[in-house]
Amino acid sequence: MLNSVSLTFPDGYVRDYDAAMTGAGLAESISKSLAKKAVAYSIDGAVRDLSDPLGKSGKVEIVTRDDPRALELIRHDTAHVLAEAVQELWPGTQVTIGPVIENGFYYDFARNEPFTPDDFPVIEKKMREIIARNKPFTKEVWSRDRAKKVFADKGERYKLELIDAIPADQDLKIYAQGEWFDLCRGPHMASTGQIGNAFKLMKVAGAYWRGDSNNPMLTRIYGTAWADQAQLEAYQTMLEEAEKRDHRKLGREMDLFHFQEEGPGVVFWHAKGWKMFQNLVNYMRRRLDEQGYQEVNAPQVLDKSLWETSGHWGWYRDAMFKVTVAGDDTDDDRVFALKPMNCPGHVQIFKHGLKSYRDLPVKLAEFGNVHRYEPSGALHGLMRVRGFTQDDAHIFCTEEQLASECLRINDLILSTYADFGFDEISVKLSTRPDKRVGTDEAWDHAEAIMGSVLETIRTRSGNRIKTSINPGEGAFYGPKFEYVLKDAIGREWQCGTTQVDFNLPERFGAFYIGSDSEKKQPVMVHRAICGSMERFLGILIENYSGHFPLWFAPLQVVVATITSDADGYATEVVAKLKAAGLLAEADLRNEKINYKVREHSLAKVPVILVCGKREAEEQTVNMRRLGSRDQESLGLPEAIAQLTEEAITPDRRRKRAA
Repeated sequence: MLNSVSLTFPDGYVRDYDAAMTGAGLAESISKSLAKKAVAYSIDGAVRDLSDPLGKSGKVEIVTRDDPRALELIRHDTAHVLAEAVQELWPGTQVTIGPVIENGFYYDFARNEPFTPDDFPVIEKKMREIIARNKPFTKEVWSRDRAKKVFADKGERYKLELIDAIPADQDLKIYAQGEWFDLCRGPHMASTGQIGNAFKLMKVAGAYWRGDSNNPMLTRIYGTAWADQAQLEAYQTMLEEAEKRDHRKLGREMDLFHFQEEGPGVVFWHAKGWKMFQNLVNYMRRRLDEQGYQEVNAPQVLDKSLWETSGHWGWYRDAMFKVTVAGDDTDDDRVFALKPMNCPGHVQIFKHGLKSYRDLPVKLAEFGNVHRYEPSGALHGLMRVRGFTQDDAHIFCTEEQLASECLRINDLILSTYADFGFDEISVKLSTRPDKRVGTDEAWDHAEAIMGSVLETIRTRSGNRIKTSINPGEGAFYGPKFEYVLKDAIGREWQCGTTQVDFNLPERFGAFYIGSDSEKKQPVMVHRAICGSMERFLGILIENYSGHFPLWFAPLQVVVATITSDADGYATEVVAKLKAAGLLAEADLRNEKINYKVREHSLAKVPVILVCGKREAEEQTVNMRRLGSRDQESLGLPEAIAQLTEEAITPDRRRKRAA
C-alpha cells in the first residue's frame, strides 16, 4: 500500500492498513458481528468517530457499546438528543453548551420562560422518538464564516460566541443527526439508535452564561444516561438511598450541627456533633503516636509576606481570606491572611533549630483549622465548607527515606480506613502537570520512587488495592498519591493524599546537616488521611446512615424509664455506665416508653436500656439495639461488660491483642 499505517491490536497482533480506511471499515474487516457492535474506535487511547479515517499508526481498539468508554459517548449523544427534542417542542429556544458530567450530562438553554420538571415527560417522549429514528451522526468541518452565518440565521447568538472562542488552529466541527445539527468537538456514536432508552431527566437549575453573574440566566436541564435499564435503575436506587443518608438531614435528626447565614460555609457544632468530632481527633492522635509524629500548632493568621514566599499568594490568592486590623486608628497597616493550609507554618517549625541527618525523618502533625473561599453556590453541608480542620502532617526526610516513608503513610491510611469499615480502596499516582516547579531530573526521580511504591502497594495487597496513573494531575510542586474510598452505596470519595514537595523547602531555605557536614535540602512529604475532618465526618454519617459502631457513636447508650418508680435505678445505671467509660444519658421524662424508643431511634442512639419497676427490683435491664425490634433481658453487670467490650476502639483492640 502506498499510504499505509501500522496498527497494533490488543492481543499484540500488528498489521498494515490503508490510511484512508475508516474505523467502521476496520471493524468490518475484522468481523461483521464486531462491526454491528462497534460504536467508536481508538488509536493510542484517543476515542474517534467510526467515520474517521485511520490516518496514523498506533495501538488500535474497537469500542463496543458494552465498553466502559462507551458510557461517555452515550451521555454525550443523549445531550444532543435532548437539545434537538427541546428545539422541536419549543422552536426559538437557543442551545448553548451540553457537556458530559459525572453520572450524566446537562444542557443549558436560553428561553424566555424557564423549563420546569413538569416539562420532563413530554421532553423524554420526544427524545425517545428521536432515538427511534436511528439517524446517523455525521460530521463536517465548516469555515468560521459559514458557521457564523448559519447560526446567526438561526438566531443562535450564544453559538456565535462559542465559535469566536475556538482557537484559529482548531477545526470547527459540526455534528448532525438527521436535519438537526450542533457545534461540537465530538466524538459521537454511529447513530441515535445506539443510545438506547436508559436515560432520565433529573432536575433543572439556573445557570449564568459562562458562569458570569453579569451574563443572562439560562435554564440548565440535568439528565442521566446508562448503558442499560438495570444500570439506570441501580443508579436511581443509589440516589434514593443517598437522599435517606444525607448527612444534613441526619445531622438535624441526631442534633449534631447546623449552618446559618451569618457564617456561610462554617460549622456550628452541637454537643453531640462536637463529641463525635473529638472522637475522630482522639482516634487519629493515638494512631499518630504509634507512628512517631509530633503534634504541633502553627498560627492561624500570618503576614502575607510568608504566603508570598511560599507561592500561595500568587498561585492560590483567589481562594484565600485577607485579614486587616478592624479599627481606623492603628499604626499597623499590614495585610495578613487566614491560613488556607498548614505547610508553610510547619516549615518554620522545622527550621527552628539545627537538624542533623540523624534527626530525620521529622514528622510534624497538626489538626489545623484552615479557611478557603468557596463560591456560595458550591457550599454543601460538611462536604464543601469554607472553614475546616485538616488532619495534616508533613514529613521531612532524606531522598533515601522517601520510599519507606510513603509506604508507612500508605499502611496508616489503609488501616485507618479499614477501622471505619472502608475496604474498597484505590490509589492513584498523579504525575507532573504542565505548569510546575522543580527540574525535570527531580520530577523523574520522584516519579520513579512513587511509581515503585505504587507497585509495592498493589502487589502487597494481593491486587486488592486498585492502582492507576493520573497523567498531568500532580500538584505544581510534586507528584502525589490520591486515596479514593468507596462507601456503602458505591459512591467514591477522594480523601487521603501523599504529596512530594520540591518547592517549599527550597523557597524557605530549609536544610539539615548531612553525614558529610554539608547543608542539604530535605524532601518534604505532605500527608493527609481524612483530609478535611468535617468532610470525612459527613462521609461517615452517610456511609453508616447514622448507625455508627458503638465505639464511635457520640452517644452510646440511653437509659429510658417505663415509670417514675425506676428513676432512681436508671440514674444509678447511667452512673455505672459512665464509670465504665461509656457515653450514657438517662431519659426520665413522663412519656410512654414507645414514644421514647421511637425518638431515640430517630436520633440513631445505638443502644437503649429500658428500665421499669421489675428491672429495678431485679437489677436487670432490657437492651434494645438500633434497627432491631428485639429486646434482651440482661443482668446489669453483664450488660455493662458486653457494652464495654463492644465500645473498645479498633486501634486499642489491636494493641490489646498484640
